[in-house]
Amino acid sequence: MEVSYNNSHRPLNATDDELTVYEQCKDMPAVLIWYLVLQFINMFLGIPANLMVLWLIHKNKGDSSTSDIFITHLAILDVFFCLSPPLELANIVFLTSSSSSWYVLRFFYGIKDSSPLFLCCICLDRYMAVVHPITFTELKDRHHRAVLAIVVWLITLAHAVAKCVGNIANFEKVFTVMILASFAFMVFCNISILYVLKQSGPGRDVMHPVKKRAFKMVLIILAIIVFNYSPPVILLPFHRYYSRAVYLCYIHYIAFGLMDFSSSIQPLLYLSKEKLRCCQSGATRLP
Repeated sequence: MEVSYNNSHRPLNATDDELTVYEQCKDMPAVLIWYLVLQFINMFLGIPANLMVLWLIHKNKGDSSTSDIFITHLAILDVFFCLSPPLELANIVFLTSSSSSWYVLRFFYGIKDSSPLFLCCICLDRYMAVVHPITFTELKDRHHRAVLAIVVWLITLAHAVAKCVGNIANFEKVFTVMILASFAFMVFCNISILYVLKQSGPGRDVMHPVKKRAFKMVLIILAIIVFNYSPPVILLPFHRYYSRAVYLCYIHYIAFGLMDFSSSIQPLLYLSKEKLRCCQSGATRLP
C-alpha cells in the first residue's frame, strides 16, 4: 500500500479517512498512549513553568541577559502550544482523519515546529558574547534582537499557516531542512562556545562570572538539543524507509513527542538556573 506522508505530524492515506488515528493503531497502541500522556504532562508542567519564566524575566528586567528577549518569545510560543493536548486527544481518539479540526491542530504543530529558530537565536547571542566579545559589545543594544524576534515570528506564522492548509507538495521537506539546519547550527555554536571557554586562560581554575553564566546557558541549550531534538533529526529524514504502520504508530510519535516535551524542559531548566543563581547570590551576601 502506497502511503502519502505530509508534515502534519501524521501520514495521510485516502483509504483511512473514516478511521481515527487510534483505530489505525489499535494493534500497536503503546507509543500512541505514551505520546498522549506525555502531551498532557507537557500541558500541566509547561504552562505554569513558562508563565513563571515570563514573570521572572519581567520581574528581573533590570538585571536581564541579552538572550532574555528570545527566551520570552520562546516561552510565549510554548504556552500557546501547550494548550493543544485536549484538541489533540479528541482528534486522535474520537475524530477521523477527514475531520476539519485537523486544520487547527496542524496550525499548533506548525507553531511548535519553528521553536528551534528561537533556540538558534539564543545560541547565536551566546556565541557572539563568548567567541566575538568585541562585536557583541558594539551590538549590545536590543533593537536588532527585537527585529530578529519579529522575523522569526513572521517565519513561524507563515510556516504554521502553510502547514494548516496542508497537502502542499513536498512541504514536509521544509521541516526536515529546518530541523537539520537548526540542529547543526546549535551544535556548532555550543561547541565553539565550549572551546573558547576551555581556552579562557591557562592555569586558571576560576572562570570569569560572565563566561560562567554563558557556560551554564550552553549546558541548558545542549541538554535541550540532545534530549529533545536528536530523535526527529535521526528518525524523520528516513521516514520513507519505514512501513506505514511503523511510521504512523511508532516513529513520528516518538520523534515529535520528545521534541514537543521541550515546552516543559526548556522553562524548567531556565528556572533551575535562576534558582541556582539566586542561591549563589544569597551565599555571597552571608557574613
